[in-house]
Amino acid sequence: MDSTRKGIQYRLYLIMAAIFMVIIIGSTGYFIIFGGRPKFIDCVYMTVISLTTVGYGEVLQVTGNVPAQIFSMLLITFGMGVILYGISTLTALTVEGEVSGMIRRKKMEKKIAKLSHHFIVCGGGETGRHVIRELITNKEKIVLIESDDHRIEVCKEIAPDILYIQGDATEDTVLITAGIKNAAGIIVTLPNDKDNVYVTMTARMLKREIRIIARMVDPKIEPKLRKAGADGVVSPSFIGGLRMASEMIRPTAVTFLDKMLRSKELILRIHEVTISPGSHLSGKTIKESGLKDKYDLLILGFQEKGSQEIKFNPSPDMRLDEGTTLMVMGEVDKIAKARAAA
Repeated sequence: MDSTRKGIQYRLYLIMAAIFMVIIIGSTGYFIIFGGRPKFIDCVYMTVISLTTVGYGEVLQVTGNVPAQIFSMLLITFGMGVILYGISTLTALTVEGEVSGMIRRKKMEKKIAKLSHHFIVCGGGETGRHVIRELITNKEKIVLIESDDHRIEVCKEIAPDILYIQGDATEDTVLITAGIKNAAGIIVTLPNDKDNVYVTMTARMLKREIRIIARMVDPKIEPKLRKAGADGVVSPSFIGGLRMASEMIRPTAVTFLDKMLRSKELILRIHEVTISPGSHLSGKTIKESGLKDKYDLLILGFQEKGSQEIKFNPSPDMRLDEGTTLMVMGEVDKIAKARAAA
C-alpha cells in the first residue's frame, strides 16, 4: 500500500513537472523569437492564454510573425496534449478515490503527529480488535497499524474515529509515522511470531523506554521476545486455557469479572494510579486523598517506588509518597479523573 501511495505521488509530481516545463519552454521560446524585447511575464502570460484557449487578445504580436505563428501552433498542439493528459489522469485518480484517499491519510498523519502518550496497536485481527475495544473503553488514545483493508474496516466498526496507518508494522518508517517516538506503549498482535519478534526489537531500538506487550503463538518464542525487548508476553491460548479452568471451578468469580468487563451501564475496571512528583496528593494519607470519598475508588493494593513487591489491602492511614502506584477498582471516568489529579 505504501508503494501504491508513492506511485500516486510520483504521477502527480510528474504531471505538475510536465505542465511547468511546457510553460517554461513556451515562455522562453516567445522571449527568444521576439529578440528578448518583451517582459518575461508577458511571455508567460501569452503561453498560458494560448494553452488554455481562453480567447484573450494577443499580448505579443504573433499575427504576421511567421516564426511566432509556427511556434504557437507547435506549442498549442503539444502543450495541450500534456495538459489534457494531466487533466485525464487527475480525473481518473479522483474518480478512483486515490487522491481523496491520499488527502485523508495526510490529514490522519498530521493528527497522529500531534499525539503523545498514546498506544500503538500492531495488527487489527481478532486479538488486536479486542485490544482496541478495551483501550477505547478506558479512554486511551490509540493508533492502529494494519495493512489489510478489510481488517481496518472491521476495526472502524468498533471505533469509527480510530486513527490508523495502513502499512507494514515491520517497517521502521511505519512505526515512526504512527508516532512511536511520543507513544507510551506498543502492543504487537501480529499473527506471525517472527514478525512479532522483529517489530518488538525494532520498537525497542526506536524508543528505549517504551512499554512493549507482544503476542505469541508458540511458547518457545517467549525467551526471544523477552530478549528482543518485550516487557510482557501474552499467549491467547494460555489465557484461554486458564479461563476455561476458572469457568469450571470458580464460575461465580468469573461471572463477576465478565459483568465488570462487559457491562455497558456501569463500566468498572481495575487500574493503577501513580503519585507523580509535585502532585497535591503526595504526602497525604489514603483517607485524606479523597480517592474513596471523592472518586469512589476501592484501593486493592500498592507498590512503592523502586520495589517489585505488591502489597494488598493498604490501611487508610498509609502515606502516599511520590512514585507510589496504587491498584484501584472503580468507574473508568472516575479513575481517569483520579489519575489526572495524581
